[in-house]
Amino acid sequence: MPRSMRVALAAALLALGCARPPGPSTAPAYHPRTRFVTVTTVALMVREDAGVLPFLRKDFAKGGVLDGKEVYGFEPATITVVAGDTIRFHFVNPEDDEHNFVLPDFFVKLPGQTAVDTTYVPQGPGVYDFACAIPAHLPMMHGQLVVLAPAAVGAAPAAPRPVAGAAPPGG
Repeated sequence: MPRSMRVALAAALLALGCARPPGPSTAPAYHPRTRFVTVTTVALMVREDAGVLPFLRKDFAKGGVLDGKEVYGFEPATITVVAGDTIRFHFVNPEDDEHNFVLPDFFVKLPGQTAVDTTYVPQGPGVYDFACAIPAHLPMMHGQLVVLAPAAVGAAPAAPRPVAGAAPPGG
């Protein structure tokens, strides 16, 4: 075996011998990321549906269970991020009805047939309710923003490093 290969092998064995033994260790720190989230407003049951689904006429009629209400939703209704992440929201409201997206410290107006882009950075871990605050859309149009503590998720896995002398992928 050539001397250069023996030196390389000895260095590799030495590095393996110096490696930390398996066992508990502190997880690397989490680094906040930018998350891209598209939220769409969805009409689930609206007055116009009573013309197509006759059984809804009674529900939307005066005194019916949906009197003065319409059933809309957010899709997705649950969003999970990590405290300190930047959320780049892309809200899509394809309907002609106005909506809004309300968190305890955040408000976005969603005019009909528009898309709205905005940014939000949740500061603390917890489960935060969001809703459309238009009275006719409550209490049905709601969801939750789940904000995890950075310690709960640890660091993102590192990107694979190229091996010296190896061909790049696809090359």
